[in-house]
Amino acid sequence: MLETSARLLKLLSLLQTHRDWSGTELAHRLGVTTRTVRRDVERLRELGYPVLATQGTAGYQLGAGAALPPLLLDDDEAVAVAVGLRTAAGGSVAGIEETSVRALTKLEQVLPARLRHRVSTLHAATVRVAAAGPKVSPDTLMAIADACRRRVGLRFDYTSPHGGDTVRSVEPHGLVSFGRHWYLVAWDTGRVDWRAFRVDRMALRSPAGARFSPRTPPGGDAAAYLADRLSTRAWPCQATVILHEPAESVAARIWPGMGVVEAVDERSCLLHVGADDAAALVWMIITVDVAFTLPEGQPELADALRAQAARCLDAVGGE
Repeated sequence: MLETSARLLKLLSLLQTHRDWSGTELAHRLGVTTRTVRRDVERLRELGYPVLATQGTAGYQLGAGAALPPLLLDDDEAVAVAVGLRTAAGGSVAGIEETSVRALTKLEQVLPARLRHRVSTLHAATVRVAAAGPKVSPDTLMAIADACRRRVGLRFDYTSPHGGDTVRSVEPHGLVSFGRHWYLVAWDTGRVDWRAFRVDRMALRSPAGARFSPRTPPGGDAAAYLADRLSTRAWPCQATVILHEPAESVAARIWPGMGVVEAVDERSCLLHVGADDAAALVWMIITVDVAFTLPEGQPELADALRAQAARCLDAVGGE
């Protein structure tokens, strides 16, 4: 009986790799006959695992069932799930904290001592800095994701960060999780342009809109469009400088939301940035740590750069 149980667990582990297995392959892996494989497959089905027989290849595949059966995870997978659940417990989705903690507790109860030690060691050595931020409803996220998948329009009330509420009708493209916020990137049918909306400022309306044909957002995908919008378009103070290094070498130093790099030639590129004021732009440009030139026509940034340069010279005695 013990040998049979161990073999069933090994068979289940093989089937969970999401590929078709022929009966001959499984028999070879398990060291049994194909008849024994068929018998073991039937036992798994009796336990609630939807093992499908693939047509034409006389093979087997694990399908999706109506209920969630027990899962087999290898060591690295178990640690990854535990770390992910602990991270999700402090996430930006409302109500997920308690669910994540419950799932993590169940997982840690059955982890072998060696894995429990790895997870607890990482947890003990990690300090999570709590960052205040709005929570979003998982139901709202699922409704938006479903509209993106089915390509149906959305209508919602939107509270602008500058004040005032509007009713928007959009063709949703995709959700982007950025920092502590969730954004919907969508084609705004009223503005006839692409827009990014903070999900925590949205209140969905019913019914859903009509079906639409998908569009490609500027930059090629939702993440690229949002990075560009957060870097420049959404800020009251914007600027462009010439960096005297190729785009490839500076791209890694530009964090998402900071700015957008545009290649010029093999020796230089443009950096487009945005911030609340020129002083913040100076700080952002300097942190890239690259020689740069300020094109004409940006007097506010030029004054801010001179002021910063004077402070730096004063700090070293005007040398």
